[in-house]
Amino acid sequence: MNKKKKTIPEYFGGQALIEGVMMQGSCGYASAARTPGGRIVYKRQTRRKLTDRIPLLKLPLLRGVVAFCESMYVGFGTLTWSAFQAGEEEEEQMSWKEMAIAIVSALLLTILFFVILPVCLAAFSLQYVGPFGRSLLEGLIRIGLFLAYVLAISRLPDIARVFQYHGAEHKTINAWEAGLPLTVENIKRQSRLNCRCGTSFIFMSLLLMVVVFTFIGNYDPVQRILTKIIAMPLVMGIAYEVFRLPLRFPDNPLVRWLTAPGLWLQRITTKEPSAAQIEVAIAALLLVPEFPGAAQNQLPPNLISEEQLKREQATLKKTQPA
Repeated sequence: MNKKKKTIPEYFGGQALIEGVMMQGSCGYASAARTPGGRIVYKRQTRRKLTDRIPLLKLPLLRGVVAFCESMYVGFGTLTWSAFQAGEEEEEQMSWKEMAIAIVSALLLTILFFVILPVCLAAFSLQYVGPFGRSLLEGLIRIGLFLAYVLAISRLPDIARVFQYHGAEHKTINAWEAGLPLTVENIKRQSRLNCRCGTSFIFMSLLLMVVVFTFIGNYDPVQRILTKIIAMPLVMGIAYEVFRLPLRFPDNPLVRWLTAPGLWLQRITTKEPSAAQIEVAIAALLLVPEFPGAAQNQLPPNLISEEQLKREQATLKKTQPA
């Protein structure tokens, strides 16, 4: 008797944007943003993941690095798009060169603040606490800098709104995974925390740096910095594997313990959204290419595609007097 192969459900994720939300699945992603006029403009994009084109990249550790790079690329692109829709940018989207410069700049700043600076600040402690204590202090400084950064930006009004859209994204995904119709009322009742959040992935990476970097790079500061930079893909790969554990073992106490710090941090990086913000998240999720719940749920009102909006704006310019 042939046993039926257990089908793994597809999980959807997303990202908060400027006055909007991006949602993605295995076949592509959709971005939705609220315009200054109150309409929801959307953009859909189909894609084939790099791991589907190159199966070798699906191997453990490698797939985590690939997923991180792809999320950086999509994230910067959709963030720029949403800023234009919200009226904060003059250009609609970055060129691929500008995108590359932005991503490299972000990576360099990450290395500066979370690798170089902790190594330099903790270098004095070697003679007092030894190599292990120095590595532990580096890790604590790294985590402290990250928490201070998150707390500082959370006080900015514009970032606070992004955190509200972050909460709308989580609540909408949680409602879908709970099997509920995607309505504002149902989504409001959901938790704004989600164990697969990118914030949890970043925080998991920082915690794993403490463990991994304790056993490597016990040299002078310059060698330690270079060794840690080289080892960062390894840390990301391990963090991604830990990050995926809730999908396979959602009720395991050890898995819950491992994911708990990321959930605590989400209490800062997510805020309770308004009904209008939830509508944007609903639109983004329902418009993801081949989203299975699209036919069973209703899109919010005042929805317009990017192409339609461009045509309207072009027509309006033609009718305006010179």
